[in-house]
Amino acid sequence: MIYYQDETLLIRSMEADDARRITDAELAQGWHVEVEKQEMRYRHQTEGKSVALIAEYQGTVAGYINVYHAALDGPKAFRHLPEIVDFGVFIKFRRLGIGSRLMDTAEHVAAQKADAVCLGVGLHDGYGSAQRMYVKRGYIPDGSGVWYNGQVCGQYAPCCNDDDLIMYFSKKLR
Repeated sequence: MIYYQDETLLIRSMEADDARRITDAELAQGWHVEVEKQEMRYRHQTEGKSVALIAEYQGTVAGYINVYHAALDGPKAFRHLPEIVDFGVFIKFRRLGIGSRLMDTAEHVAAQKADAVCLGVGLHDGYGSAQRMYVKRGYIPDGSGVWYNGQVCGQYAPCCNDDDLIMYFSKKLR
């Protein structure tokens, strides 16, 4: 399904062979990934759990984002609130408006299910641009604190500043 299209950008549903394209592009820029994660995103879409969106810039896969119909993790888990998960724009395609258009599309998809959407964002500096973008788009911390390995990280509890150290945000859509 096509969600957006202009002269240079296409946003569409994920196809099976996108899992390898995304993984190869992420590996090429030094990210530590495995194809199984993207294969799972595609499977979840085919099972009706999510919408997996792919951005193509001038015919080349440039980014992706996933909207789960109900949050599976974090403070909103199983409360029927859509969750934006696993959002990325490849480095060479950044600052072209692709991330904003992916977020616009993801929020539109989420708004078909609920009046709000949530997401989790990592806290290390690799997520800095995403953190800034979410705040600019009106996302606010949900007040549940910092999460680590799927659980609230209690005050003074040990944790590691890796991809599993997360803060959750939400946004009213309508």
